[in-house]
Amino acid sequence: MAVHLEALAFVSEGIALSGHLRIPRGGRALPALAVTGPFTGVKEQVAGTYAQRLAEAGFVTLAFDHRGFGASGGRRGHEDTQGKLADLRAAVSALAAHPAVDPDRIGLLGVCLGGGYAVRAAAQDPRVRAVAGIAGGYNSPELSDGYRAALRTFVERYDELIPAVAEDGGEAAMGGDEPWAYYGTARSAAPTWENRVTRGSLHSLMTFDALGAAPLLGRTPLLVVHGKVDAYCSPDLAARLFERAAGPKRIEWLDCERHIDLYDNEPQVAHAAKTTADFFAEHL
Repeated sequence: MAVHLEALAFVSEGIALSGHLRIPRGGRALPALAVTGPFTGVKEQVAGTYAQRLAEAGFVTLAFDHRGFGASGGRRGHEDTQGKLADLRAAVSALAAHPAVDPDRIGLLGVCLGGGYAVRAAAQDPRVRAVAGIAGGYNSPELSDGYRAALRTFVERYDELIPAVAEDGGEAAMGGDEPWAYYGTARSAAPTWENRVTRGSLHSLMTFDALGAAPLLGRTPLLVVHGKVDAYCSPDLAARLFERAAGPKRIEWLDCERHIDLYDNEPQVAHAAKTTADFFAEHL
């Protein structure tokens, strides 16, 4: 299906956000999805990949830069968990106001850490009719090893900037070779992505409870798509999220060797996108 891409600027708590709106050509009053992506990610990367696939499947999609990242305003390189939830509420409002969108058929799609944000946002916003997470990060402070000791380091050096990724085992917010293989190479090329975050961002992530939102979804339909192997976003937490959700739900386990297989590798991305499109077609 042919897709029209347009820039969409909107505001969240007085902060200007930059988005890409994709509209299937010839459609009106269509179901719509706000798409949120990985930690430090911008709209031209993973969120944009899935936004394009879902738009080709017949949904209006909005991939956007959260506050502090990409072309949006806000404190640079700082992960603001409550701010991101406000951004998702603003994205739902922006979609609901658009003439191409049916305001009663809006869902949320999150990839990586965006999966946790999408679930928490859906639990707090009754306008969201369905939610899906792909390779989602369903953080739970109660299950974090060394929780208080780690928080001390982050608090004491809260405003200090560190690399988001680093080569050859260097210190980074996302340590290891796998994040570098995506963000440190041409695979993630995007003009507004910056390789830096605050240490306080890690404090925000460790204290954010995505898993605890599952029972609060009520009857909101939930889809969990996750790799059987994932060293960065726990398959165990994905299973726990699914188990705790009370409404209509589906879980799809994919044969992945790495977390980032669901960022841009085939056939994993095609499988995830098709499963997600089918889910939203049923529930929106």
